[in-house]
Amino acid sequence: MIVSEKISRNFTIFAEKECVGSSRLYECLSYEVAKDDAILELSSHIPQDQPKPNLLFASVQYLLNNSSSAELRSYYPNFVSNAKNPEVAFPHFKTFCLEHWDALISLFQTKLVQTNEVRRCAYLYPIFTGIYAKHKKPLTLIEIGTSAGLQLGLDQYAYQYNEGSIYGKTDSNVLIESTNKGMDLPESIKTPPVIRQRIGIDLHTNNVKNEDDVEWLNALIWPEHTDRRKLFNAATDVIQKLDIELIVGNAVELIEDIVKQVDEDSIICVFHTHVANQIPLVQKEQLVKNLKTISQEREIYHIYNNLFDADLHRDYFYKELCEEHIFERPDGHARWFTWS
Repeated sequence: MIVSEKISRNFTIFAEKECVGSSRLYECLSYEVAKDDAILELSSHIPQDQPKPNLLFASVQYLLNNSSSAELRSYYPNFVSNAKNPEVAFPHFKTFCLEHWDALISLFQTKLVQTNEVRRCAYLYPIFTGIYAKHKKPLTLIEIGTSAGLQLGLDQYAYQYNEGSIYGKTDSNVLIESTNKGMDLPESIKTPPVIRQRIGIDLHTNNVKNEDDVEWLNALIWPEHTDRRKLFNAATDVIQKLDIELIVGNAVELIEDIVKQVDEDSIICVFHTHVANQIPLVQKEQLVKNLKTISQEREIYHIYNNLFDADLHRDYFYKELCEEHIFERPDGHARWFTWS
């Protein structure tokens, strides 16, 4: 299959699997991009390890933020109050892309898809409260693919499941709402975990105090997702006040050295959500091997999805002990999940 056919298929799958019921604008644009040679050629400049639809659309939205006169803006609900019909947006999208060809390629080479989906804390929170309740020790959170580290502040947010009671830090300005389609959540959610250290690792970290970084992270949020944007902006205010160590580098290579600096009286929790699809298979396997090596000296949890399958996993390693718990695949934006 030639390159353009592969890229075309990427956009078709993105429309069918990711956009339906979530972003009508990106759904319509994706189907049209899949048929357009010029935009497929443009998309071919996106690095192989990056999701092409996400990076193309985020880059366009990033440029649109400072292009107030562009006609294309009138199709984006986050830019105008009464957005035009997305079914006829593509000609304007194509024109904008052709006019900003070089700027877009520059963004492809310098930016990464690093979505900070704060709502994913909805299913991480009960997992971490359960770990804290079991061991009765503070937790050290180590997030792989952390971007700006918003999920590292999960104990500082409030949570509401199925429109019920509010848990977590109930007076927080960040209220995360999600639907649990599975079993009742554990009693542990009534007690927020104590976090000893917060460490984030990424090939490129984003600083919530840097205006350009925040603009890019906002551009990664889909146009119709007003609630996601509201959560993101509220969470950045919280994160600015926390002591978070952000480390630039390859987590697979650095994880063993980082753990050596972790407080010995804490439980290590390495986690990542919707990141591993960007990690080569050989490095995925090496990551698991490195974590098992660490477990010969320290108790360690590994919470993740998209490593070898789409399900959500909570693995516990200590010496020869290995306990695995698998949850069904949650919604990509954590609008729902299934507790088990």
